[in-house]
Amino acid sequence: MRLKDKVILVTGSTTGIGEGMARKFAQEGARVVVHGLEEAAGRQVAGDIVRQGGQAIYVPGALTDPAVPAQIIKSVIDHFGRIDGLVNNAASTARGSLTTTDVKLFDYLMAVNLRAPLLLIQAALPHFLRQGGGRVLNIGSINSYCGYRNLLPYSISKAGLVTLTRNLADAHGAEGIRVNLFNVGWTLTPNEYELKKTEGLPENWPSQVPKSTAPSGRILSPEDIAWAAVYFLSDEAALINGATLDLEQYPLIGRLRDKD
Repeated sequence: MRLKDKVILVTGSTTGIGEGMARKFAQEGARVVVHGLEEAAGRQVAGDIVRQGGQAIYVPGALTDPAVPAQIIKSVIDHFGRIDGLVNNAASTARGSLTTTDVKLFDYLMAVNLRAPLLLIQAALPHFLRQGGGRVLNIGSINSYCGYRNLLPYSISKAGLVTLTRNLADAHGAEGIRVNLFNVGWTLTPNEYELKKTEGLPENWPSQVPKSTAPSGRILSPEDIAWAAVYFLSDEAALINGATLDLEQYPLIGRLRDKD
């Protein structure tokens, strides 16, 4: 029960990594706020948590609307009376290269992946200060270091999230507010599975990932991310602030892949 009675909001938690974190947090004693656009899925996740003896609610909201982050935080406070943790997980992985990224696509990715986390933290700040502190975990990506050519705007947004994390950790650490980030590697989620099939991979592609990409024999799972998140949001990590952790199976910087 490492998160006992802590109120934690997880954006984009109706499926995938966010769902995995929401369920794991509840198992560790947290009161969870599930968020996402898929209402049926969101209510299912929250309902499962309640049926298993936990506390959870579902809150909808499109993060493309700059007014929504404050509304989400208000819903959390109205229901639970406080907020102890905020996990900025919701993101779009819409594809775009230098030649295909137009203003609409760029602005959309920045709004969801970078502006929304900023506005959510901004709205949560008064409550964190009133409570004597709070903890924020931003879910970034290893693509923030460079990224594939067809993930240009996505990679830029995740690189901005790294700077946002470090800036706020430095600016508000003395106020008891911790802000950390995971640079997450390739993770097997339902959406990723279907996306890779549309990009031409076979149905059994998760079992065919080469060792150069997955030395362990498999890529990450949402549960792998969730366990790390439990630690970063717990009191055990009370002195960790401004950290960016690469959640991947190999060193990202300086790695020389086999040339065979």
